[in-house]
Amino acid sequence: MSLSRIRSTIRTSVCLATALAAPISFAAQPARQQATAQLLDHAEFPCSNCFFGPSDYYYCLATDNLVLIGYQRTPVLNFEDQSKNYFTGVRPRWASWSPSGERLPISYDDKHIWVSRPEGKEARSGFGAHVNGFFAWLTRGNSKQVRLTRSSKRDIFLNSDRCRAADKTKAD
Repeated sequence: MSLSRIRSTIRTSVCLATALAAPISFAAQPARQQATAQLLDHAEFPCSNCFFGPSDYYYCLATDNLVLIGYQRTPVLNFEDQSKNYFTGVRPRWASWSPSGERLPISYDDKHIWVSRPEGKEARSGFGAHVNGFFAWLTRGNSKQVRLTRSSKRDIFLNSDRCRAADKTKAD
């Protein structure tokens, strides 16, 4: 086989692979719906005395015409003090979400709910801050959006009849 024929075969293969991969890489994401929501209730199932265990946080949010239930599962390392999570120093996005106000902007689709994370602490200066900032960027740990997974669990909310009576969403 000649060298020009091998080059031609490789060129054709690369062009064909690119043509087949283009529709997949530019596929449209499902449309997110934007809304303003109110936190009706929340339930926490923390992992106490954990060594790499998960904690679950459930949130019930109400928009104008819909009640959405979502949860966040965060890895926990707190073998000494159950009120802390030592992983959040390494990866800040593993901190549990806490709503910043009564009305908050959200976006959602069939599987997830995105909420805004409250503004964090003031930025530190120095070499350590630059190293932490690099690793936060690398792991997407400084993300201002928190993705909650939609759930159909309704019987865990004790303070809101509206959450308990919500229509079933997709099961987790």
